[in-house]
Amino acid sequence: MDVSRETARALAQYCELVRKWNPRINLVAAGSLLEFEERHLRDSLQLVDLSAKTNTNWVDLGSGGGLPGLVVAISRPDLEVKLIESDRRKAEFLRTVCRELGLKNCAIVAQRIEAVDRLDVANISARALAALPLLMSYVSRHLAEDGTAWLMKGRNWHAEVEEARKTWRFDLISHPSLTDENAAILEIRRIEHV
Repeated sequence: MDVSRETARALAQYCELVRKWNPRINLVAAGSLLEFEERHLRDSLQLVDLSAKTNTNWVDLGSGGGLPGLVVAISRPDLEVKLIESDRRKAEFLRTVCRELGLKNCAIVAQRIEAVDRLDVANISARALAALPLLMSYVSRHLAEDGTAWLMKGRNWHAEVEEARKTWRFDLISHPSLTDENAAILEIRRIEHV
């Protein structure tokens, strides 16, 4: 996952801001803060690589500390990225990062996902937000008909897919995580409620 010198500098600045803010608002689990670059950042950069061919708008649901949405915005200044986060303190953190890094391609929406007007976007991402059956309802609300969802799921992803297929039809490609052999990034298209 090669990035330009400018992108690497911006990502390092983002990591510093996470470490500075985390004790106050718990952006990531305190125990994982020491391995932030290896665990969280690398995971999000993998998503950036997988979605490299996309060249249009992007929405990150439940952005929290900015994973993966801020990493996408930093790494892909050509994309218009919107981060949806209902927690006002976390939304303020996201705004601070955007301001300090000069991210002109990133907007913060401080609302609940279900309260946001339909966005009809080409790409949606989410990490550690909700179990897949519930997450599919959020994604289907905002994803364009020909869009792609990029969902970062942990070690229970197989069971979550099986459960989601009881009420949703969708095309799925699973990409193994580089940071956890049991986790995956789910590339999902053509979502239909059954």
